[in-house]
Amino acid sequence: MKRWFIKHMLNIYPPYLGTGISVKTIAPDYKYLRVQMKLYWYNRNYVRTHFGGSLYAMTDPFFMLMLIKILGKDYVVWDQAAEIKFIKPGRGTVSAEFKITDGAVEEIIAQTAGGEKYFHDFEVLINDEQGGRIARVTKKLYIRRKRKKE
Repeated sequence: MKRWFIKHMLNIYPPYLGTGISVKTIAPDYKYLRVQMKLYWYNRNYVRTHFGGSLYAMTDPFFMLMLIKILGKDYVVWDQAAEIKFIKPGRGTVSAEFKITDGAVEEIIAQTAGGEKYFHDFEVLINDEQGGRIARVTKKLYIRRKRKKE
């Protein structure tokens, strides 16, 4: 699947469309992705800041999708767990930048070379327009090389 098509499909995916989340950038090698979310009447909470569930939703599948594209069809990749720590209320437009380093990819390949399952933690920060931290999200991914019959 082409990058532009993936980006388009994510941007019209109803849970993202309905929360104002949009994918802005996907790097050609899938090692970088940027999303943003504007504050609208329909995605704010009672105190007129970003709803926490929407803040988490803007980070939900991206490390998994990126790794699937980076590692290819010989790997199984799943989100295993997540943790979000809210730092301050989100107002206005917020964004998150997802980065997967060459070192992380090399470690994953080495740890799964024999077919073992491996859990890798990735962190992404949600920032406001001024660069202030809104939240920190840690995603734990399950990764394994596929068995021959898979």
